[in-house]
This record gives sequence, structure tokens and C-alpha cells, in this order.
Amino acid sequence: MTAEERRIAEQYAKLHRMSLAEAFRRALFEKIENEYDTFFAEEAYAEYSKDPTTYSLDEVKEMFDIED
Repeated sequence: MTAEERRIAEQYAKLHRMSLAEAFRRALFEKIENEYDTFFAEEAYAEYSKDPTTYSLDEVKEMFDIED
């Protein structure tokens, strides 16, 4: 990383009262989580696109014999 990038990262970590390592760890896992969420959202949308039928909450309750 460049000296400027390191300076910015260090300022960010200091602002949030964490070590530089912790800032990078959090950023990495946030990125992983976002990619994971995106993957499963795209998968769910593809599945929905095959059959876009939706049901209201009342219909689901009736289908599964669920009472309030």
C-alpha cells in the first residue's frame, strides 16, 4: 500500500479507536459478508424468477394451519 493509503487507514483506525489490524480485519469480513449476501440474493432472485408466485401472510398461515 502507498504511504497515503496507510496514512488514511491509520487515521480511520485511530478515529474508531482500534488497531490497524482490527480495522483491516473488520473491513475484510464486511466485504466477505457483503459478497455472501449478494450471492444468495442473486440465487434467491433467480429461483423467484422461475416462479414469481407470492402469498400473503394470511395465505401462508392458512396453508400451514397456523393460528395467530
